[in-house]
Amino acid sequence: MTKDARFEDGDKAPLNLGALDAGDLDVISSLVQDAVFPASEMRWHKREGRFALLLNRMRWETKATPPERVQSVLMFANVQSVASQGVPKGDPDTVLSLLRAGFEETETPSGLVILTLAGDGAIRLTVEALDVTLKDVTRPYLAPSGKRPSHPE
Repeated sequence: MTKDARFEDGDKAPLNLGALDAGDLDVISSLVQDAVFPASEMRWHKREGRFALLLNRMRWETKATPPERVQSVLMFANVQSVASQGVPKGDPDTVLSLLRAGFEETETPSGLVILTLAGDGAIRLTVEALDVTLKDVTRPYLAPSGKRPSHPE
């Protein structure tokens, strides 16, 4: 009997990171910079207080040539509300690009998570406390463009 390959069987271990403060979130933000995802891969589970994204993120933690991407789940817990600006409504196939994830504390430990998107879009999560998880869920694959994104300084 054969079994499906598991990510752990490869020579590259998947990321599974958590963030409980703004500094931790900065690390996760650097790893999800330039991740792309269709709008249909955003979910807010209001009753459970969770907001999740299924991302195709660049593997910034490696210097692989050609560059690689991997599918990852970016999940936020303790979410009380979600708002967006500049995110097209009604088209689940719209591809969005995540530039940054930041945290603005309002009243300890509560605050706002701001997900900044390319093209002046943003998603704001009001959270009771910061609790974020980034977990790779597929094996790495070659970036379709064959290039790493770059940003003018």
